[in-house]
Amino acid sequence: MLRRPSRRRLLGAAALATTLLAGCGFQLRRPPELAWKRIFLSGFSEDSALADELRRQLRASPGVTVADTPAEADLIVESLQDSSEHLVAATTSTSQISEMTLRARLRFRVRTPAGRELIAPTELAQTRDMSYSERSALAKQHEAALLFRSMHADLAMQVLRRLAALGPA
Repeated sequence: MLRRPSRRRLLGAAALATTLLAGCGFQLRRPPELAWKRIFLSGFSEDSALADELRRQLRASPGVTVADTPAEADLIVESLQDSSEHLVAATTSTSQISEMTLRARLRFRVRTPAGRELIAPTELAQTRDMSYSERSALAKQHEAALLFRSMHADLAMQVLRRLAALGPA
């Protein structure tokens, strides 16, 4: 007969695992600390999901605010191109789509309000492949939306890491 582990043993094992992880220096990933405290986002369209994600991650960074105008900013992140696209990657013999490629791209530069360029125009890109079926079109549409959200979060985090590497002026 199999015995289930007691609640006390499970709690003890969880406490031991927590202690071991804390002792080895493990920490959850935090947003990078930025030397720049007021950042203005420029050139993004009003409905840009990537700009929304970048704003969200900037606000999550300690001591950072998103400026409303370039004049009140310490740093300007300027979008030169922000695009998300679906591409057909493969079709069946009956010309139905069987696989799609999703791409998210951001081409940006970073400068001070005085115009000094700190990061030259740089392109970041994310690509994901997904299978596709007409029978589950609605589910695949939701899957694509989740993949785009993940790609935008990753691109925003890459921008933040580059801003953190800049250091103070």
